[in-house]
Amino acid sequence: MKEAAARIKINKLLEAAGWRFFADSNSPANIQLESNVTIRSQDLDSLGNDFEKASKGFIDFLLLNEKGFPFIVLEAKAEDKNPLVGKEQARTYARSQNCRFVILSNGNLHYFWDLERGNPYIITAFPKPDSVQSYRKITPNPSRLVEEVVGDDYIVLTQWPNYAAEAAWNNEAERPGFIAINGLRFLRPYQKKAIAAIQAAVKKGQDRFLFEMATGTGKTLTAAAVIKLFLRTGNAQRVLFLVDRLELEDQAKKAFAKVLANDYKTVIYKENRDDWRRAEIVVTTVQSLLFNNKYQRLFSPTDFDLVISDEAHRSIGGNARAVFNHFIGYKLGLTATPRDYLKNFGKSETKTTDPRVLERRLLLDTYRTFGCEDGQPTFRYSLLDGVKDGFLVSPTVVDARSEVTTKLLSESGFVVEFRDEEGENQKETYKQHEFEKRFFSDATNNLFCKTLMENALRDPVSGEMGKTIVFAVSQNHAAKLTQILNLIADRMFPGRYQSDFAVQVTSQVPDAQQYTINFTNNNLLGSGNFISAYKTSKARVCVTVGMMTTGYDCPDILNLGLFRPIFSPTDFIQIKGRGTRKHNFLEQLFDDELKEGVKTPVKSAYKLFDFFANCEYFEEEYDYDEVIALPKPKGDEGRSGTGRVGVIYKSYEHIGEDILSSIKEEEVGEYGMKIDRMFFQRFEDTVRQDTFIAANVEAGQWDRVVDYVNREVFDKPDAYYSLEKLRKAAAVDRRLSLREIIEKSFGLIQGFKSKDELLEEEFAKFVTDYRPEEATAIPALKNFFKAYVSNDQVRYSIENQQFTDLATNPVFTTKDLKAVPEKYRAIIPNYIKDYVPLNRFMP
Repeated sequence: MKEAAARIKINKLLEAAGWRFFADSNSPANIQLESNVTIRSQDLDSLGNDFEKASKGFIDFLLLNEKGFPFIVLEAKAEDKNPLVGKEQARTYARSQNCRFVILSNGNLHYFWDLERGNPYIITAFPKPDSVQSYRKITPNPSRLVEEVVGDDYIVLTQWPNYAAEAAWNNEAERPGFIAINGLRFLRPYQKKAIAAIQAAVKKGQDRFLFEMATGTGKTLTAAAVIKLFLRTGNAQRVLFLVDRLELEDQAKKAFAKVLANDYKTVIYKENRDDWRRAEIVVTTVQSLLFNNKYQRLFSPTDFDLVISDEAHRSIGGNARAVFNHFIGYKLGLTATPRDYLKNFGKSETKTTDPRVLERRLLLDTYRTFGCEDGQPTFRYSLLDGVKDGFLVSPTVVDARSEVTTKLLSESGFVVEFRDEEGENQKETYKQHEFEKRFFSDATNNLFCKTLMENALRDPVSGEMGKTIVFAVSQNHAAKLTQILNLIADRMFPGRYQSDFAVQVTSQVPDAQQYTINFTNNNLLGSGNFISAYKTSKARVCVTVGMMTTGYDCPDILNLGLFRPIFSPTDFIQIKGRGTRKHNFLEQLFDDELKEGVKTPVKSAYKLFDFFANCEYFEEEYDYDEVIALPKPKGDEGRSGTGRVGVIYKSYEHIGEDILSSIKEEEVGEYGMKIDRMFFQRFEDTVRQDTFIAANVEAGQWDRVVDYVNREVFDKPDAYYSLEKLRKAAAVDRRLSLREIIEKSFGLIQGFKSKDELLEEEFAKFVTDYRPEEATAIPALKNFFKAYVSNDQVRYSIENQQFTDLATNPVFTTKDLKAVPEKYRAIIPNYIKDYVPLNRFMP
């Protein structure tokens, strides 16, 4: 029965990958079952004692190429056997059929094995026929990769192969201008060391690497050199570059095209869905591939020979790691967040809900994913290294706290006393994470803005306030701060600005992404406001929430304002990194006489205004460079209005009596009631006809779509749509998200997956990540995994170690728990807490 169950699953996996048991109108069958083969006498000894030494054998599944020749040997084992037990048997069969590739599977756990490449590699889906055909063209040669000479002009030789013969290059006086005008990118010494570190790792037989490089040290250029190294030496045919945010797609594509276009083509997947195979470098967001399991449906494990994950612990965090692990071959992670960033901080020291603990676990998992369990990356180059070598600048950190924020930061919190409707004295306590969410203070926001503008670094050329990025709590908070900054600028610089001193740059603002580009290019809302010959942005402050954190490059930034508490070390590292790049301001000045009067043209520092003790939060006892004591905001606490603390209360009003007059039961089928189906259809028509929703769905701007539907479509008099009503109308056995409902409305998914279908997918991702060697225990692991996700009582019993309660649990019993290997009784709950959104499985 277990062998039959395994074969049924294998049959489905083969068909899903495009292999054919039967011929169709266009193509012949390319699967042979139980093929009889003759084993060469010289291969008999390799079979070992577990296989009958006979001159004949049977291949479970023999997959054929487009010409009908043997191509892949698939060795099937029963569900309770580890697929690897058939490894040598499959190798012998493969040799007898002149096959390079082997698949080993027990229906739950699968390995793809390239006999010319190394060891079997766990896969979650079987490779597609055309993908393996393409993959076959690459015969890896690690020795060539290791021996490749990578000099500082490794990238330049692609940009301009004969640059060294140019007169302007050979003239030392003209050389800097020649480099700048032609955009030539020479590798820095530490970037060459990073490449050498990969070569050394490959020489040791490693295929996973991690670069830990500070923001501003050129991770993308280093990645470009790695890509060239693998493609040029024939160790990769196609590279996948994963980013975690939509705006970084175009940025990465432009960066690679700028330095590699003469030799290799770069495309963004969503813009080239039909011809991405023609490119050597494919850029996409991990979210795009994760959506509706696109990575499994549209891509074969053999489609990419090198996968690079930018900002690794973001782009492979949670379920996204399944995308990364889907592809075989070499893997490189890039991160700016060190594993040991949280000093002397471990899981056991605080509760697991602490955001620092959760992020630390992600960091640990990132190092484990890239084969760096000992905490040592393949290559490390820190902010301190960059400052010491003269490539980066350190911040001057300014600690500024008002009395209100000091109380918010304290353990006791900010306490507001008030009287309720019955005249009783009540107290409400607010903590730092509730600032601008439940706790509002216009006076505090005014104080923050005034402090920033009075103490910010000035531009060394024009004397105006240096370019600044302010990080707000929310889009609403960003709008408030932008207005306050513009009002203050009117008073401080009369006539200089017309409400264009500060600009809100968030996803709700049209063309916000273009604003970030204009700010870098010094033409946001104009240029040269103080000196016409000086190209610097008229807008001096961009107020954002998260758009300008990761991957944003603006070297002439002089001030950063943390107007919000930060709980993620990655966010903190990224935000700090916006100011670390060096810059010479004379490059923007086009008046030689004025240049002579600029005393300090080179950026040597930037100011980081910390209004919520974020540095102290992450760095224990942080020694601030500058401390500013802010006065207490004026105003009566507990009352709403301008200049005062406001508190929002939720209320419930019920008038009169109500009783249940009758009750009637009626079973509704899987398609729901007709009125439900009509209700759902009307909603689909409504959102499809909305041009704003349609445009943002096409652009993948899901935050905008969800926010807009909640704001502009739900609870309107014409239909009173709501998420709960739509969930009920859909009649699915789990809780649907609004995004899923909209995806179905636009035909992006054909239907809603059941709870069990999603559980199967989540468990497959877990298996790919942890690769359990105990193959016989996989059914027990799956049973435990599903029960823990979907059953509150099981989850409560496990979390509180009340295992005796399982004796009477109808879903998962004590006997079921004993069948789970002991180490997985902790691994699976921790994995689910971090990576599986339980809300999706609620009824």
